Amino acid sequence: MGDYADLPGVRTWYETEGSGDALVLLHGGFCTNDTWGAQRPELAASYRLYLPERRAHGHTPDVEGPLSYTDMAGDTVAFLESVVGGPAHLVGWSDGGVVALLTALARPDLVRRMVLIGATFRPAPEAFVAPEMLDALTPDSDEMAFFRELYVAVSPDGPDHWPAVATRVIDMWRTQPALDAGDLAAVRAPTLVMAGDDDLMTLEHTAALYRALHDARLAVVPGASHLVPLEKPAEVDRMILDHLAGAETGTMMPVLRAPAPAPGRDATA
Repeated sequence: MGDYADLPGVRTWYETEGSGDALVLLHGGFCTNDTWGAQRPELAASYRLYLPERRAHGHTPDVEGPLSYTDMAGDTVAFLESVVGGPAHLVGWSDGGVVALLTALARPDLVRRMVLIGATFRPAPEAFVAPEMLDALTPDSDEMAFFRELYVAVSPDGPDHWPAVATRVIDMWRTQPALDAGDLAAVRAPTLVMAGDDDLMTLEHTAALYRALHDARLAVVPGASHLVPLEKPAEVDRMILDHLAGAETGTMMPVLRAPAPAPGRDATA
């Protein structure tokens, strides 16, 4: 069962489940909370889950004007303050990962640990393996049928509003997000960066995201795509739970995470 929260930006639908520390699940673009079905039972056994559906997604209505990740992050900050009531862990998939990143930048005090699954920090033309796929995505295209059905089933704006939403989300992907390494270095939440080995974005982009973050771990899941939470749920759930619990041990031969040399000592010694 879900409910609406009257946030300043948009009246937002959300669901809750489980008990324990707060964990917010942020779904992907064009998706609804249903796409977290493979994660909810396992995660709810250890955490109090909060699952908001973003503006123009699922049960949450659309808003006037263009869609932006920055506005969605603002909605998430308001949700953390008014519904969750304080800091939480964030798990963001695809667009949800972008929103999680921007939330952590805007309000680091509200973000404990993060998991970013199939996320980007640059626009799709710079990050995607096949940027030309954007040109094939139209509201009525076969590639959008799955998402169209999700939208039509529950949107309070009605099925006729789908083309307007689909067009604006794709427009957002073409130009957003626009972060750089300096922005990413400001994120202080310990972060697990996860992707399939055949994901939408290049492995080079995923590695750049991982390397630019201050405190990050990287997981590339073999035999998986952008839908890795659905394809490999047991592995994904285990890695999420391990990361959120802080189950991290030091490695025997660290390089990126090697401790800084003591003052006055030669780093090459």
